[in-house]
Amino acid sequence: MRVKVIAKVKVVTPNPHPLFSFLKAFRDWTQYVIDEIWSLNHIPSIKELHYRFYKLLRNQGFRAHHCHKIERRAREVVKATKKNNGRKPVLRKLTARLDYQDYKLDLSSKTIKVAVLNNEWVELKLQWYSYLDKYFNSE
Repeated sequence: MRVKVIAKVKVVTPNPHPLFSFLKAFRDWTQYVIDEIWSLNHIPSIKELHYRFYKLLRNQGFRAHHCHKIERRAREVVKATKKNNGRKPVLRKLTARLDYQDYKLDLSSKTIKVAVLNNEWVELKLQWYSYLDKYFNSE
């Protein structure tokens, strides 16, 4: 059985710089792809976006899954904005969509490792609350 989980957790890291630079790069390159799509007369397919931006994004240090998520997110934003006759979107928040292969969750040590630029991994300590234990106990 496959289950999709969306989680928002608080984490602590001793060195936030790699994670922060990854999130900034993710947002900035998503914005770049949005700008490029916006200038076209049509909404390109995922395949077309892949041929156009994959190598460029890989050269910036993104993993393959990151490239796919950037391309897909940019297409979604432009498609929705053009459908609603809006102005060119500008991303402000530092967010990233991650594939299941781009993080490793360890509930025993209450940490999560996240893949960032250039195949580096950042370990984040989860801020754990006692009420969460009931969801992870096998009782």
